[in-house]
Amino acid sequence: MTILPILIAPDPILKITAKKIDIFDDALRGFLDDMLDTMYDAPGIGLAAPQVGILKSIFVLDIADADNQPQPLKFINPEIIKKSNELNIYEEGCLSFPEQFANVERPSIVDVKYMDEYGKIQEMHAGGLLATCIQHEIDHLHGIVFVDHISSLKRSMIMRKLNKLVK
Repeated sequence: MTILPILIAPDPILKITAKKIDIFDDALRGFLDDMLDTMYDAPGIGLAAPQVGILKSIFVLDIADADNQPQPLKFINPEIIKKSNELNIYEEGCLSFPEQFANVERPSIVDVKYMDEYGKIQEMHAGGLLATCIQHEIDHLHGIVFVDHISSLKRSMIMRKLNKLVK
């Protein structure tokens, strides 16, 4: 079990687009396990590779609550292939923005195509919190953070709070 250091905004790495994975080996699977360990330790429900300084198109998540068994999910080279027109608003947070939250509006349902840790293509139909988490983590892979979806005034307030927290 390796706990990886999580980058805190405004680290410039968080704004860089991740690269696709083309080698599916034990090192990749070990990294995915380290990402899960890091996410659970934080604690959080999602973590993208750029958040730990690795610019690869990978994220992990687990939205199971504390009363249930963990249900870890691993996504490699994910892409949203369909979005609903219906929108949901969730209060989002992010491990790279500690103690900062904001309401973000996103499609309520998405279909995502991705590869598993062995390189097999998978598809998932997701709604509710799972859909929101998938979109949040895919944004990280494109250098987009949740505060990019809110007003500039709210974003400035969050960044000021975060700068005080980091100092």
